[in-house]
Amino acid sequence: MKDTDTLRYFFLIPFVIACANGTSGPTSANANTEAEANISADTPTCTDGLQNENETGVDCGGPCKPCSILATGQFIHPGALDSQEELDFVKAQIEAGAEPWKSEYDRLVSSAPARWRPHGLSEIDSQGANANTSRDDANASYAQALLWYYSGDETYAERSIAILNAWAGLQGFTAGSDQDKLQAGWIGAIFAPAAEIMRAYPGWAAEDVEKLQAMFRRAFYPQLDRASSWNGNVDLTQIDAMMAIAVFNEDIELFNAGIERWQKRTHSYFYLESDGEVPAISGDGNNVQSFWSKPTAWVDGLTQETCRDNGHHAQFAIGSAIHAAEVAWHQGVDLYAGESERYTATLELMATQLLTGDMQGTCADNTASKSLFDTWEVAYNHYHNRMGIDLLQTRALIETKIRPNAPRAVWNLAYETLTHAGF
Repeated sequence: MKDTDTLRYFFLIPFVIACANGTSGPTSANANTEAEANISADTPTCTDGLQNENETGVDCGGPCKPCSILATGQFIHPGALDSQEELDFVKAQIEAGAEPWKSEYDRLVSSAPARWRPHGLSEIDSQGANANTSRDDANASYAQALLWYYSGDETYAERSIAILNAWAGLQGFTAGSDQDKLQAGWIGAIFAPAAEIMRAYPGWAAEDVEKLQAMFRRAFYPQLDRASSWNGNVDLTQIDAMMAIAVFNEDIELFNAGIERWQKRTHSYFYLESDGEVPAISGDGNNVQSFWSKPTAWVDGLTQETCRDNGHHAQFAIGSAIHAAEVAWHQGVDLYAGESERYTATLELMATQLLTGDMQGTCADNTASKSLFDTWEVAYNHYHNRMGIDLLQTRALIETKIRPNAPRAVWNLAYETLTHAGF
């Protein structure tokens, strides 16, 4: 990774503040309101400019909003894709038999990943059969980590850890192309959140945790530290993995590099008319029109891959970008806010296209992809449930197509209806 200075990110990302709103989960807004309402005018508050009332920083931590990792240098655990609050919320919903969480949990319990055994390898040929082996093991490690947390059944914990430990000997990726970067992104973005949940399990030996962290540095860092020049979904998938691994490895340099990459790719992938010209980026061949697959209309929410295959790869891109923002959120860094208009426009346009089957005049081929992935809930939970933004098309897509029909785990797009559903 290139050298970075933590402080420079206050200039790179001006909307990040030392105590960004780092709460999470569908009930966090009410919980914060009630907590702050209980502080009388005569007592210290979360806005008095002082470190008091058991705060861990000035006006953050303790009874206040989490302190930003950029200010404290201290990572919050669990804090990759799933926060403590979110894990506890879903666990309570399952115990109460509430939907959709109970049905999603039962579905996962009866799935093959719930019974999976490890197939660890020393090398991954990203263009060979063992690419799928690594995918399936990563998926199973995350599925069983979730099942352990929600149920308390240590059988799942032991199985998840067995998979993670089996992959701690991985030496690297051998295809020799950007497929290695994509593969590392896909599975890193699943292995790391699994490991982040399992670090709370007392039965996972400290030396085994360290071996997995060393494996990420040895095998994954070389594939993630340079952006792919392929279509933008690949870089965004790399960034998804970077952010999650950074939390598990407690690597502030990797975390900061992921933020910088996220900000750059966001503006080169998700279009807003107010931007003017699309920023140049590696791989575009100095021909934006061609790189964007020749859109017939440039409208807010268009993506670099909208017209590539009419919504298939663009779902991987938006899912990965949102995952990275969610990891940052859990670490007290609000990437969402500065790009709210951009991401909500993308969500609503893509949802409209997938709902209607019509690309809304944006592409020469006006028929939308029939591909559906379980990757809309994290974004909806944030922008609607936390921020109160109406996303009518996104909600309709989730209700009528994603929850009834989408496969629950495809590469790094996995189990969002279970982990982040908010209605």
